Amino acid sequence: MSFIDDDRPQKKIAHEIGSDLSMLSVDELKARVDLLKAEIARLETEATRKASGRQAAESFFRS
Repeated sequence: MSFIDDDRPQKKIAHEIGSDLSMLSVDELKARVDLLKAEIARLETEATRKASGRQAAESFFRS
């Protein structure tokens, strides 16, 4: 690998559910696991935020 390759923008890691994993290295698989764990945490945080907002609205309109 030449020094020119280091100047290229890094390709963003992405994962498509159900995609072929056979050509990925162990490091690439671990990176995808980390990516998916972060996305799960983000989704859970948003779901919690929306649920608490909904509960507050229901409480307000029941009073």
